[in-house]
Amino acid sequence: MDSAAAISLCPSTPAWNLDRPFLTGQFYQETKITPGTTEYKGVSADSSSGADKAIGCYHATIQELIVIDDLLSTLIGIEGRYISIKKVRGKEDDITFQVDASMDLALQEFAKRLFPLCESYILINQFVETRSQFKTGLVNHAFAAALRALLLDYQAMVAQLEHQFRLGKLSIQGLWFYCQPMMGSMQALSMVVKKAAANNCVGSAVLNLLQSQAKAMAGDHVVRSLLEKMSQSASTAYLGILERWVYEGVIDDPYGEFFIAENKSLQKESLTQDYDAKYWQQRYSLKDEIPSFLANAAETILITGKYLNVMRECGHSIQIPVAEKSKLTSAGSNHHYLECIKSAYDFASGELLNLVKNKYDLMGKLQSIKHYLLLDQGDFLVHFMDTAREELMKKPDEISVEKLQSLLDLALRSTAAGADPCHEDLLCCVERTTLLKRLSTLKDLEISRSAPDSNDLEEPLSITGLETFSLNYKVRWPLSLVISRKALTKYQLIFRFLFHCKHVDRQLSGAWQVHQGLRKLDMQGTTVSVSSLLCRNMLKFINSLLHYLTFEASSTPSQGTAVPMLVCYVCLSLVH
Repeated sequence: MDSAAAISLCPSTPAWNLDRPFLTGQFYQETKITPGTTEYKGVSADSSSGADKAIGCYHATIQELIVIDDLLSTLIGIEGRYISIKKVRGKEDDITFQVDASMDLALQEFAKRLFPLCESYILINQFVETRSQFKTGLVNHAFAAALRALLLDYQAMVAQLEHQFRLGKLSIQGLWFYCQPMMGSMQALSMVVKKAAANNCVGSAVLNLLQSQAKAMAGDHVVRSLLEKMSQSASTAYLGILERWVYEGVIDDPYGEFFIAENKSLQKESLTQDYDAKYWQQRYSLKDEIPSFLANAAETILITGKYLNVMRECGHSIQIPVAEKSKLTSAGSNHHYLECIKSAYDFASGELLNLVKNKYDLMGKLQSIKHYLLLDQGDFLVHFMDTAREELMKKPDEISVEKLQSLLDLALRSTAAGADPCHEDLLCCVERTTLLKRLSTLKDLEISRSAPDSNDLEEPLSITGLETFSLNYKVRWPLSLVISRKALTKYQLIFRFLFHCKHVDRQLSGAWQVHQGLRKLDMQGTTVSVSSLLCRNMLKFINSLLHYLTFEASSTPSQGTAVPMLVCYVCLSLVH
């Protein structure tokens, strides 16, 4: 599920925050921009917000007490009597502070030093409120929760300062002294939330932003430690999604934040039906946004979950011994999470390999395909060609596939193939095109690069079952991941060529027997002897070719199907 679809399914957040701004602290005045006019209820040079007279009317000592009281309110986003907060509607990060112009200049200077801290608090608090909505995702929720905890400590500090002020023990210099250590951290966090809000970051983008900002603050140990802690807190929810994927093969991603996308429209049945099935490649795939600390392990994570998902699709219970220390609860600098991912990958790959080899007998299926489609044991084919000769001489539309299937079953049971438990998965099929035509349509095969264009290949006027007969093989999930329709089609093409060579071999053997009979007549002339010699050489070539394809090339794993397919195309042209 992509992020847009996930957001559309999220429940809507009640409008309490908008209808009742005093619940969130966002009740400072907003400047409404209208053509030609600017309206606000803040203080100016000749008016003060709620004050009876300008602050300049008081003695400097009284002004200091009033300013400290206003600053303590401004530090938590609340306007004072002589300090107002201005915010332009539509510009969430454009916040300005105004002081009474009659205020003592030294006090104004101290107030201006603290305004960046006040602005940082307002921006962070505003980010916490907006990113706590459902649609912003789990990472933003976790990040907002960590920021909220930090703001609680900040508010506790302001409350302690206010207590000291009520006791008469706090001066304007003392207020600046106690607030100064928080300036760097709060400003760094305000920069992060500004960028996150401007780019509307969600999921991996938030984690990457925190990581990059932490690296940029390498010279300030305190700020860097704080950003790393925020990154660790924000990544907890993300690593929870990752845990389920690498330990269960399940994507539990309600907001579409995970870097692995699931395409539910692709079904595993397509592996046995579609030649170009993309199930394994595209059912689960990587997105562009990947957390930087997981970038090097992204492919391993993807494959691990795929393996586990295959076992789940088979109904195989997955029991991974996950100790508390092995859970992916943090992404610290010790790279412990990489060790967890590697262990999960080793377990998943080993389990899946044992499953397909032992329970689903992968090696037995591959051996059976080698017996029947590569004619490793071709004695059944001789018996079949003898009994099905008349049916195969018909046109493809006139052939009864059911009859051919019954004759094939009879041939299998009458030969050594009957002892093979997989022989029942072998099926007859009759294609509609010749082998050359079929080869030319498979554009992804390497042979198609040198084959003529499909439009230049004309079908013979009359083709029979001998040119179109083929064998098919039943492959079930999960073996269809290995023996897909694409792989099976290549084996079928090789079988069709071998079958055609067998037919040519039988025809040449019959011609050679005729020549042997003519030699007994002691006929004069060299025509028969030349024809007999040519027939013998052709028969020798076909026998050598069949031996090479069925024993030498098919018995060499490193060559795969490339050599047989190449020989198939070249030699078929020679035979024709």
